Amino acid sequence: MCAYSAEFSIATHGKGTHEVTLRVQEIVRESRVRNGLATIFIKHTSASLIIFENADPSARVDLEEFFARLIPEEASYFTHTMEGSDDMPSHIRMALTRTSESVPVSDGRLSLGTWQGIFVYEHRRHSHARSIAVSVIGETS
Repeated sequence: MCAYSAEFSIATHGKGTHEVTLRVQEIVRESRVRNGLATIFIKHTSASLIIFENADPSARVDLEEFFARLIPEEASYFTHTMEGSDDMPSHIRMALTRTSESVPVSDGRLSLGTWQGIFVYEHRRHSHARSIAVSVIGETS
């Protein structure tokens, strides 16, 4: 049994999704785990991780539009606004999505479906550097 951990950063460019599947797969390859589990964790409260459609970008556009309607900025009932009008909505979006994802590893590869990708989902309007921790545990060859 082997346990392997690594971290990386990604620069986001405002609201939206930023695919990190290939970077996570590189870490799985570095771990030398053949069969096991990869856990991916984002170290932030205003961005999240999602496994989502990675073939057609319009699906991610629709996701962003849905969240914009569900959790509007400038809502008069928000009191946590010290960092701007997108601050509290970004925390709510994070709470409704996830800060971690677990993906099986089979034959040294992430066992994602054909159209699935791992994405950082940035909820703030401005660019940020987001830190991602990855742990891989399992059997090596």
